[in-house]
Amino acid sequence: MEKIQWTSLFYGWIILFALLFITSFTLGLVLKFLEMKEATLSWTTFIIGLLILFSCGMVTGLKGKAKGWLLGLLIGLGFTGFVFLVQFLGYQQAFSLSQAMYHGFYMIAAILGGIIGVNFSSPAEE
Repeated sequence: MEKIQWTSLFYGWIILFALLFITSFTLGLVLKFLEMKEATLSWTTFIIGLLILFSCGMVTGLKGKAKGWLLGLLIGLGFTGFVFLVQFLGYQQAFSLSQAMYHGFYMIAAILGGIIGVNFSSPAEE
């Protein structure tokens, strides 16, 4: 991978974790001050996660200008790896089958975002 793609990957991860922090804080406030059922919260966090990973894949693809599927995959793998490390090291639990399925969808969203981002970007200068 070229330097521009590593830089775009770095931007994608920074934006990913910033958006995750902001939405986690916002959902925490919503839970504190409003009544929300567990099923609603589960679907809400899943949809928000898909949107965040799609948009971060798109930003990475826009900045990287090539190999959007690879950049999106690396964004998704970085997110999944981070979640796995927090869960495994912090709570001594591995992924369940349903979590693995959710993270598969997250990776697909990031890959699609990367592909679309590359297609929206101007051609790479050679």
